[in-house]
Amino acid sequence: SHPPLCSTGIKCGGVLSAPSGNFSSPNFPGPYPYETECTWLIVVAEGSSVLLSFSHFELEYHAACAYDYLQVYNGAARDRGNLLGTFCGRSPPPPFTSAWHVMAVVFRSDRHVAKRGFAAAYQKGSVEGWWWWSICLSFLPHHPHHPCLPADACGGQLTGLSGEITSPRYPESYPNDAECRWNIGGAAGGGPLTLVFADFQVEGGQGCGFDYVALFDGPTTADPCLGRYCGSARPPRTVSSAPHLLVLFKSDFNIGGRGFKAHFYSAGECQEVFTTIKGNFSSPRYPNFYPNNLNCQWSIQLPLGYRVKVFFLDMELEGRSSLTGSCDYDHLAAFDGGAENGSLLGQWCGRETPAHVTSHRNQLLLVLHTDRNTAKKGFSVAYVGVVPMNVSCTRTEFHIQIPMQSLAQLERKRIYLGTPSCAAQVVGRNFKIHTRFDTCGTESQKRNNTSIIVSTLYIDFSAGDQEDIHQYEVQCEPKRKEASVTLIAGPDPSRLSQAENLVDAQQRDGGAMDAREIKSQDTSDIVFISICILAGLLMVIAVVGLVLL
Repeated sequence: SHPPLCSTGIKCGGVLSAPSGNFSSPNFPGPYPYETECTWLIVVAEGSSVLLSFSHFELEYHAACAYDYLQVYNGAARDRGNLLGTFCGRSPPPPFTSAWHVMAVVFRSDRHVAKRGFAAAYQKGSVEGWWWWSICLSFLPHHPHHPCLPADACGGQLTGLSGEITSPRYPESYPNDAECRWNIGGAAGGGPLTLVFADFQVEGGQGCGFDYVALFDGPTTADPCLGRYCGSARPPRTVSSAPHLLVLFKSDFNIGGRGFKAHFYSAGECQEVFTTIKGNFSSPRYPNFYPNNLNCQWSIQLPLGYRVKVFFLDMELEGRSSLTGSCDYDHLAAFDGGAENGSLLGQWCGRETPAHVTSHRNQLLLVLHTDRNTAKKGFSVAYVGVVPMNVSCTRTEFHIQIPMQSLAQLERKRIYLGTPSCAAQVVGRNFKIHTRFDTCGTESQKRNNTSIIVSTLYIDFSAGDQEDIHQYEVQCEPKRKEASVTLIAGPDPSRLSQAENLVDAQQRDGGAMDAREIKSQDTSDIVFISICILAGLLMVIAVVGLVLL
């Protein structure tokens, strides 16, 4: 028999009794179903506590969380006295530590508006005893800064590919005598981890002996220490050598500070350097939703003389801000050079697949920034190194010049116009091709009612069995003696067929070339000009003679 089509039962919740684990809203990261209620009861060994943290959180917003909400309880009883908090919207709950070995999490959705939901992780921790908890709740009022609430809770096991950690009570001053341990990593297939501090203010002191943050290259304090930090200077970007990273925060009995906020993410997914002449890459998890709290960097570093041309094959990021109209949330930016202080070549978000961009030097940096909520499919790009060259023409000849340093590994016969028999010559420190239009595979065409001469320049990067030949279309309009060159085949011919004309930018980069060598005229031009001058002189003599007569 088949289940009834109208069945609305959604299986969710349950008892979680392992020492650590993960759970999420139904259908995560897709929208959760309507009219659903789930209860997870987390039970760890007696004498322990439950450490709970959220890596993703997006529920329908309401000022009082009256529609969709998530509630966390200290213990199994669902009564107001044990309620640690009710949450909705996009601001994730803080990390929690239960007062004993049981914690309950309740998720409820109504019949309207569904979001992506949440993902959470828990692990077993130490406990001071439930007696303090019961006494605290009995004798103290319930308000936002109630000492029984998890304002000072910190630490936990974080297994997502990305996330955010903050000191207790951040951005308010952290408490005294705190000790927090965030054990980051352990996700299946995870790689090295990157930790970036967005804000940092911890009591200073010589040797950081009072309050400090210490980073360890592994899951325990017995692993190598990557750094110990205090004061107000932000610690440097830290990359672990293994898929585990331990962050330890300690404060002493007096003097505090604002604390810190840091983002972590899997370095292997979004910290890459490319040095090959062409390649492609995409955002983490593409075409699935990328993680939140990312600051990914892809650096393309090619040999001197090259420029980097990037083609955007697909893009879907969080859209522009409705208030400012700018890419204030998730965005992809391109910088000229190898660092974010270089010239900004473009910044994009939403579905606005941009036109290709070309660097003005041999390095280009792409940076993806994502905030703490709302994720999309991401992006996919391809790039190719554009060989710098100067192309000019006369009425009868092509003149092509390429600095040898740009193609240092190639023999001259791998650079040819039209056919291999028209290979480049080595003149000084340049590859040069000077050829008449009636040779080297050139042909005459009509484009926009203009007669032009067209040929193809081949640069053969092939190695072994891998064929890799880049093609540039070379054009000349003989009447105006104007030349241009366009990259027509590289990483993806279908994408490159509409590549922009390269000659203007290349001629602005003329420092690598001797322009005087390229502006030479052929013999026919000189003869033509001489005849015109001689005819003019004869006419002047004739006119003078008539006047005298």
